[in-house]
Amino acid sequence: MASALCLLLAACATPPGETGAGDGATRGMAEGVERDRVLHACREASAALRAGRHDVAKARLDEAIARIGGLITDDASAARARGLFASEDSKVFIGEPYERVMVYYYRGLLYWRDGEPDNARACFRSGSFIDAGAAEEKHDADYVLLDYLEGLATVKLQGDGAEALARARTHAGERRPLPDYNPSANVLVFAEYGRGPRKYAAGPYGDQLRFHVEDSPSRSARLVLEGGRKVVPLPAYDDLGYQAVTRGRRVMDHILGRKAVFKAGVDAASDVALAGAVIASDEARRREKRGRDGDDAEVAALGLGVLGAIGKVVSAATRPEADIRQWGNLPQRLSFAALRLSPGNHAGRIEFLDQQGQVLTARSRPISFEVAEGGRDTVVILSELTP
Repeated sequence: MASALCLLLAACATPPGETGAGDGATRGMAEGVERDRVLHACREASAALRAGRHDVAKARLDEAIARIGGLITDDASAARARGLFASEDSKVFIGEPYERVMVYYYRGLLYWRDGEPDNARACFRSGSFIDAGAAEEKHDADYVLLDYLEGLATVKLQGDGAEALARARTHAGERRPLPDYNPSANVLVFAEYGRGPRKYAAGPYGDQLRFHVEDSPSRSARLVLEGGRKVVPLPAYDDLGYQAVTRGRRVMDHILGRKAVFKAGVDAASDVALAGAVIASDEARRREKRGRDGDDAEVAALGLGVLGAIGKVVSAATRPEADIRQWGNLPQRLSFAALRLSPGNHAGRIEFLDQQGQVLTARSRPISFEVAEGGRDTVVILSELTP
């Protein structure tokens, strides 16, 4: 009986239909590239944005947006990954909500830079929609800048941005006062600083997606112009670390826990079945020694062994590991300021400040930008992060 059970376990543990390194390996590489295409596009976009390669950034963001829009509801690999026997990182990457929001945020900045505040506003609204979640899991969208910039774009388009401004002020609270809109402002300064959240897997099966946020020393920033005569505060209005670990201001425990419950249940049931098989096999041997019929016990042992073996194979095939692929070059904090400057070149420096308001000299650097003539806004994008 024991030898039969060992043979059964060995047979069940042998993976069927193993493929060689030929077509199967090539296909696997192609699928790997495809499922990470959005992730690579996002990383390349933010690096290009910081390097001033705006056309590259736009192309990569447009690629990501096209794929995110087409993958949310009808992607076959995403459906497979929702099943019990596919790891989370086998699905096509579209990112966590805070990552998808940043795709639209960055694209909105670049639309505005191109003189298209209407398209910029559409991007900010899309970001708020993503932050709120699907209809079945609706949360309160709470990005300050998404609402504030939506309202500013509306004002620039001769509309009423009061409602969006009120929402933004509610999100910001009293500690981060937002200025009234200035329709005559012709320079929009977007700043980002600190390193964004990091994903890691936790839990007994690595099934729980959690986030590590290492608080940046840079708590705020300021733009210094005209030889120090003009100082523009750039406080942190949004924090991606906060956004990563909350849904509608409620702190999440973890994500993807249900798969582990299934795995743990099958594992436990399999252990019970295998233990029962051993007990039934021992009982059959005892009956045989006493000259009694042990066939019933042997059949029971074999049946329990089969159930236990199948359960172990099912448990081993279950892939609950959390997807920890991440858009790793995102910032932690987002800031914004609108001001009016005369046309021409403006030179100054961007300074990053610590919690006590002291300048972090090593992080500060000189900047210069050109303010265009006419009615088109000049968009200045400043980042503490390197490309």
